[in-house]
Amino acid sequence: MAQPFMLLLPYGRQMASYLHGFWGLSLSLSLSFVHSTSTASHVYIVYLGHNRHCDPNLISKSHLQLLSSVFASEEEAKRSLLYSYKYSFSGFSAKLNSSQAASLAEMEEVISIFESQVLKLHTTRSWDFMGLILDNTGEVTPVQLAYGDDIVVGIFDTGVWPESESFQEEPSMSPIPSSWKGTCVRGEKFDPQKACNRKLIGARYYVKGFEEEYGPLNASSNREYRSARDFLGHGTHTASTAAGSIAKNASFFGLGRGIARGGAPRARLAVYKICWGKDSDGKCTEADILAAFDDALHDGVDVISASFGESPPLRPFFASNADIGSFHAMQHGVTVVFSGGNDGPEPSLVQNVAPWSICVAASSIDRTFPTEIVVNSDFSIAGESFISTEVKAKLVEAFPYFADGICKYENWMGRKATGRVVLCFSTMGSVKTEEAEAAAKKANASGLIFAEPMTELIAEVDIIPTVRIDIAQGTQLRDYLAQFPRLPIVQLKPSKTSIGKVPAPTVAYFSSRGPSSISPDILKPDITAPGIGVLAAWPPNTPPTLLPSDGRSVKWNFQSGTSMSCPHVSGVVALIKSAHPNWSPAAIRSALMTTAYTRDTSHDSILAGGSMKVSDPFDIGAGHINPMKAMDPGLIYDLKPTDYIFFLRNIGYTQDQINKIILPSPDETERTSCPQAHKITNAFINYPSITVSNLQSTMTIKRTVKNVGQKKNAIYFASVVKPGGVEVVVWPRVLIFSWFKEEVSYYVSLKPLKMSQGRFDFGQIVWSDGFHYVRSPLVVFVNNTHLDSVTHHSSI
Repeated sequence: MAQPFMLLLPYGRQMASYLHGFWGLSLSLSLSFVHSTSTASHVYIVYLGHNRHCDPNLISKSHLQLLSSVFASEEEAKRSLLYSYKYSFSGFSAKLNSSQAASLAEMEEVISIFESQVLKLHTTRSWDFMGLILDNTGEVTPVQLAYGDDIVVGIFDTGVWPESESFQEEPSMSPIPSSWKGTCVRGEKFDPQKACNRKLIGARYYVKGFEEEYGPLNASSNREYRSARDFLGHGTHTASTAAGSIAKNASFFGLGRGIARGGAPRARLAVYKICWGKDSDGKCTEADILAAFDDALHDGVDVISASFGESPPLRPFFASNADIGSFHAMQHGVTVVFSGGNDGPEPSLVQNVAPWSICVAASSIDRTFPTEIVVNSDFSIAGESFISTEVKAKLVEAFPYFADGICKYENWMGRKATGRVVLCFSTMGSVKTEEAEAAAKKANASGLIFAEPMTELIAEVDIIPTVRIDIAQGTQLRDYLAQFPRLPIVQLKPSKTSIGKVPAPTVAYFSSRGPSSISPDILKPDITAPGIGVLAAWPPNTPPTLLPSDGRSVKWNFQSGTSMSCPHVSGVVALIKSAHPNWSPAAIRSALMTTAYTRDTSHDSILAGGSMKVSDPFDIGAGHINPMKAMDPGLIYDLKPTDYIFFLRNIGYTQDQINKIILPSPDETERTSCPQAHKITNAFINYPSITVSNLQSTMTIKRTVKNVGQKKNAIYFASVVKPGGVEVVVWPRVLIFSWFKEEVSYYVSLKPLKMSQGRFDFGQIVWSDGFHYVRSPLVVFVNNTHLDSVTHHSSI
């Protein structure tokens, strides 16, 4: 099967004419490098905006009618159709060749058309660390038990293992909300009568797009279930993290033992299986994902948790299913939380950067798993691992077993390492942990000691007992080993669980960093949350490493990734939505961001993993999530759907297209049009952070805050930390709220005081009434050295 190409739509004002004038030519040229003929078919998504009819049947008929215009008959069109998106927005996915796709793009009602891409997944103590302590012995009910009954969390992932303790009904759980329209769909080894209850109230699966890309689902080779049942484990893990029920005595072979629960343990769960196992990896097609968005919004979910994405270069907004689906979710009052990606620590690789959704980075908690390495009973160092049983063997270097000492599968020289623990270095040939594990296992080693940079030390579930140490420790161990004419005995002791002994959080080295590569005036990621060594539910039929050679069965498993940090935020969003049902997605995001913290448990600045430097907003967004503070933020920065209009204009959409995208507002005073004026920066969006990616001269930005505190009569005072080389003036410096005035605007003037180019500087603005501290990151890129050169040139 030919590799799919990526259709990129332009950002400029000429986008509409490009779509209707040159789209077909561009598409044909792109395809000519991939296919030998123009008749090859691919799955395309045709996006038509919001629904203009209330009857889904009429919408589906209109889709078929539109599709039939590029086929010889209606029957052919029906056979090509995968999904009709008819409930929450309008569009469809179908198999088309390049000529048919180009013809559809010419039609006035089509906003965008793009080929369905394949996206990838971003793969207990955490809630205590975040301040949501489950102690129900006092008079006050814990926040996690006080809220959430009325909230439905939608999980877009690999499905669910319904028998897990995480998905059983909580005691005295109230009936399913009457507003719920969803269902549990029967499928392979998934009986809705047994699988679903008052906790797990919805389960659907979408496989048409996957099968068009990879062929029929083959359970024997892919070890998958044609149902909402989870095999890969990723969906079970994320669902239990977001809203899993309380489960006592959870552990991974005794490690991390404690009470497992989701962020909102009393919330309801609805799973939408859109990712499928392919060679032990999760594959998620956009056609399937958009179908899940359509159903979930119609079903009545309140929050959507989505731990998937694609690495840059990112496609334009509305040429991406995630951005389309989340935009319409926002219009329906549904918050969408995305993982930010695992492409760190290099800058500008963050994913899921739309301003109407939440993007989450990953960081650590204060729990570690120290594992002692003892050589000849008189030399010991400690690393990180999940070893449950002691390993005793002879310690060896990699050179006798791997060419040039490079611990890679293809470098194995055929010599068995039976009864040996191999010492490998990541710096010898640029080796990753999983590569070294596979190589050591192939050599039949008893264990592996892997030395890597200290900023990357993360315990993982391994296919062979593996202890991670830093380069300095590895060097010390290698030098000690060299002293012995005969191989010394090494012991890898069972790992222990340690809490509160290391500063936390620290940003995960793999967590994708900002700035956004397609909208640099919107700070992304928005926030960080626990994403390292997260213990959550796991299918017992699935090995913890996913490898067939792994014969272990577990009910709980450790996973790391922004896939894990994303559902942490989704769980907190469910609590906030339950406590404040009338808050918009923007208000909830504002509460999370403005109450986030930037200091670790040692009261020092949060460090950025992958380096030794202090983190900045491109690493952590506004900071680390603080659930208790977010429940009562004091002030919020709110946005209505119509507030995104000038953002849409900035990325090239015409007024006619905007009218098709934005739902008609019941409030006649809200503008759905944008006056023809000069283009203004997206920094003017009422976002909780302020980012200016091209400051050349003095600029003034407006922000509006709303008082949501218990005291309606309130006075807030401003304090400012200025970015380096930038003068910051906030006016007024005092905000006064009353029963008659709950919204107040203020202005921020930024003036460059230096000549600079190629450097971001960071500051903050904090509004406080003495109890609430409403903090906004301030990110500025002074870019004026070229202006200075022009001035000098003109004066000659």
